[in-house]
Amino acid sequence: MRKLRHGAWLDENDERSLRGLADGVRRVHARGDILHEGVTPRFLTLVLEGWACTYRALENGQRQILSILLPGDLAEPFGILPDFADHSIGAVTQVTLAQIAPDLIRTTARASPRIEQALWWDLLVAIAIEREHAVSLGRRTASERLGHLFCELHLRQTLVGLAEGTTCDLPLTQSELADLLGLSAVHVNRSLQDLRGRGLVSLRNRKLIIHDLDELQDLSFFDPDYLHTGGAISSPSPSWRGE
Repeated sequence: MRKLRHGAWLDENDERSLRGLADGVRRVHARGDILHEGVTPRFLTLVLEGWACTYRALENGQRQILSILLPGDLAEPFGILPDFADHSIGAVTQVTLAQIAPDLIRTTARASPRIEQALWWDLLVAIAIEREHAVSLGRRTASERLGHLFCELHLRQTLVGLAEGTTCDLPLTQSELADLLGLSAVHVNRSLQDLRGRGLVSLRNRKLIIHDLDELQDLSFFDPDYLHTGGAISSPSPSWRGE
């Protein structure tokens, strides 16, 4: 709910309607499968707690993580289910998921222009994140890719109240970071050492601590405007430029 409030002004009736969308709750253990590629999905998946990811696996065993799903994220665009899944969804940590019938969410959106606006905004942000990910894979160096990812994950968690100042969760392994950033695990390790050596970040107990946010943004060419937060953070600490 916190995430969608950044996309539209939702009143109590809107929020009540959104809370009533879940047609069941499912829990999946860490690194477990949520949806297999090729399967016909029956429900939209909404992450309530924990981290998940979408990914493609090749026949040679290589994997490309396509996106990271945080609490409040829909795994698919609202109201749309394909005949078959063209990617898989996996749990990064233990996750709690809401199952939402696509017909119900479409009906709810038609009944409230504010809910419809919030859901379209959510889709806009998801597409923008994918575009920025493509830019990272094609044009940022290894350290820049990692720094940009850290900036994005920190801001996304800040928007839904899950970050504490410059500290946020980071349960991804170096192997998962490699699969996400199109790098080898060795390259990820070197990039982490580079960012640590510059005094920008540190990792401790599955937590990311950003020591110099402005410098990390500059290094990775991070501009938060692509997340379309507008004035969502009125008095952030630290200060996110571009809002």
